[in-house]
Amino acid sequence: MDRPRDSNQEIRDIAREMWSRMTWYREMGLDAWRIAPVSSPSASENKKEAAGSPLPSFSTSDSPGDLEEVRREIGDCRRCKLCEGRTHIVFGTGDPRSPLMFVGEAPGEDEDRQGLPFVGRAGQLLTKMIVAMGLSREAVYIANIIKCRPPNNRNPQPDEIASCLPFLLKQIQAIRPKIICALGTFSAQTLLSTQRRISDLRGKFHDFDLR
Repeated sequence: MDRPRDSNQEIRDIAREMWSRMTWYREMGLDAWRIAPVSSPSASENKKEAAGSPLPSFSTSDSPGDLEEVRREIGDCRRCKLCEGRTHIVFGTGDPRSPLMFVGEAPGEDEDRQGLPFVGRAGQLLTKMIVAMGLSREAVYIANIIKCRPPNNRNPQPDEIASCLPFLLKQIQAIRPKIICALGTFSAQTLLSTQRRISDLRGKFHDFDLR
């Protein structure tokens, strides 16, 4: 979410740690972009965090959906109260075949106006960080937990998450990324279904259970 109060620093920290990790892989002779996801683990294994594992793994369906189908399913969404104040639904942008997906919290004012994720101040910083990693914004996929801007950029509420999260999961299923980078506390806690502090989650790979 494009929030001036702390999102810029969070994105800096996340991108710096991710760049360091990917650099380490390359120095070790590994191309992290070409490593195939491992087989889907059991339900009990899915709940365990892979804090010390060298590479992430995500359980995904053998029959991924299609992003255009997901967007059509969302339609002119009226599933929660956020529809009352939005200008645009902010679905996502980037390469649907990318092995790297960034997931933020929710659209801010600039995103709501343009209908694109991360185009405000935090988005400009994120773009610079992606370029610093040797990639381009067009080469990754960017989305949010919530598709509509919450009033005054407040945190999304439980009913709003319940309405929107299934569509993000379908996006992830369609893209099948090897790496999902959660941008900020809310995104990380929502994706991992945890209330642990971001300081405990940051800088580690975790298994993602696509329920």
